[in-house]
Amino acid sequence: MQVSVVVCTYAMERYEAFTEAVESVLAQTHEPLEVVLVVDGNPDVYDRVQADFCGRENVVCHCNEENRGISYSRTKGAELASGDIVAMLDDDAVAEPDWIERLVDVYEDTDAVAVGGDVRPDWQTERPDFFPAEFYWLVGCVEPGFAEDGEEVRNTYGSNISYRREAFLAVGGYDPNTGRKGDKHLQAHEAPVGIRLLEEYGRGMVFTEDAIVHHKLFDYRGDFQWLVFRSFWQGYSKRVMDLLYPDAPDDKGAYLRQLLTYFVPGRLRRLIRSPSTIEAKQVLSIFVFTAAVGLGYLYAMLTPNVVEKANA
Repeated sequence: MQVSVVVCTYAMERYEAFTEAVESVLAQTHEPLEVVLVVDGNPDVYDRVQADFCGRENVVCHCNEENRGISYSRTKGAELASGDIVAMLDDDAVAEPDWIERLVDVYEDTDAVAVGGDVRPDWQTERPDFFPAEFYWLVGCVEPGFAEDGEEVRNTYGSNISYRREAFLAVGGYDPNTGRKGDKHLQAHEAPVGIRLLEEYGRGMVFTEDAIVHHKLFDYRGDFQWLVFRSFWQGYSKRVMDLLYPDAPDDKGAYLRQLLTYFVPGRLRRLIRSPSTIEAKQVLSIFVFTAAVGLGYLYAMLTPNVVEKANA
């Protein structure tokens, strides 16, 4: 089973992390493997990519004529790929050497149309003591209670996700109006693909905890104000997804209910039994982040033509 791994990048300040990501793909134990590198409209970065990687065997390189965003770039990478499976890795993530091997195991043992794996946090600075593990999904990492090994979900996180290439392209790939594009970031761009795959094939994405990548979390991801802002736009994006796909599974809504009915009560019991400043900070953060998600959702509800604006 041939696999193509797509890694996209766009900024020179991310180049060191991007290099680590690509090297981790080139070191994979699975063969045959193709690597597709897409630079999103930055000729200077593309020049470096060409010098460092494009002369290597089984490496395909492409530069968009202009900045088109992560969703467009990943779909373009899938179009350029030749593998049966197309896997995606963020440019600030590092894959374990057997990452692809473990993903392929699932495809070979099941009829999965898509497979995603575990995304573990790799803090580049000390983890902030107020940050609750239940909100790792805010920074693109797998949170407690996400899924059981082998469970079918709507989608996993973008740092560790793969599809049968023909199926991915058949449902249109990623919507270029979602995902990171300059300062615009309509989040959850993996969700629409997962929903369309469910509608077309009747199957979701299989989660495997054995396929592991480590997602670099730089200092800005530990900034409280940034996390509140991120929570707000997660809520906004959820409202847009609810309008676009009203009958789709509500994975994140279900998790927020689990958070408030299971995780928070457990934390409060521990806090009462053993008072802790750190525990208290994290409980407070959970309420603040959850409130910000709700405000973002409400803001989107009150925004006229919110879907048209999101797609503009």
